[in-house]
Amino acid sequence: MPHDAAQSVPTVRLIVAISSRALFDLSESHRLFETQGVDAYREYQVAHEGDMLQPGVAFPLVKKLMNLNALLGERGRVEVILLSRNSSDTGLRVLTSAHHHGLDIARAAFTGGASPYRYVSAFGAHLFLSADPVDVRLALDAGCAAATLLPASPPTAEHGDAQVRIAFDGDAVIFSDEAERLYRQEGLEVFNASEFAAAHEPLPGGPFKGLLVAIHRLQALFPPDASPLRTALVTSRGAPSHERVIRTLRAWGIRIDEALFLGGLSKANFLAAFDADIFFDDQTSHCEAARLHVATGHVPHGVANLVASEE
Repeated sequence: MPHDAAQSVPTVRLIVAISSRALFDLSESHRLFETQGVDAYREYQVAHEGDMLQPGVAFPLVKKLMNLNALLGERGRVEVILLSRNSSDTGLRVLTSAHHHGLDIARAAFTGGASPYRYVSAFGAHLFLSADPVDVRLALDAGCAAATLLPASPPTAEHGDAQVRIAFDGDAVIFSDEAERLYRQEGLEVFNASEFAAAHEPLPGGPFKGLLVAIHRLQALFPPDASPLRTALVTSRGAPSHERVIRTLRAWGIRIDEALFLGGLSKANFLAAFDADIFFDDQTSHCEAARLHVATGHVPHGVANLVASEE
């Protein structure tokens, strides 16, 4: 074995890319952009460079993620990268505000109106969070985990303890949408029978499998009862379709801390009880209910979104 073989082992990392409107409350200037255009927007941002932006929907999550570096004992293990349609001129206020709020963001891409989705993969990001559904769809189509942050009341303070809690839907998020397609075509009885018969066949991975793997690798650096990251699967599945999910995660070698099989019950109250910092789901109805309780990312992937786009 070469003497420098240990140096070739990749460092366990989690990289999250985020847009400026997901990180900060830019509602006022965005309205100006939509009503008066890019020149008025630029003038406004330059004139207000000294006014620090207030936290947006994803700010508490980003703050807690970046605080994990202190627990990990190494700067940059968890990295947040700013990807923005702003120009460098208008983006200056965003970066200045990030540093004012104590966010150690060192890398950014300001694309001057073009979609920044191409840089998600270039930066090696495991997740892209944006307020722009077009950018999110482009990133998903390029094979990156991405979600549209839904509007919510701006946070007034960080909530909960230092542990980061991330909740996922199963089908079309962690897993592919093949089982969801069968359910929509044939109904619950056929779906349950099929999933029971295929219980020992792992489900194909969905767009967020890579993110879950990255989180699991960070979790593995800590004892299970002392991890600063906690995950939950919150799914409408119930028995007997639960078994295939459990066996799939086992086959992948991925630990999920909590698994809630709700059998069709509304997810919102359970997400509040889990105290999720963010929840990802492919179905708009679930997201609309969840965003009243927790920060919510819509994942426009799978058959549920094909149906929605055709209506």
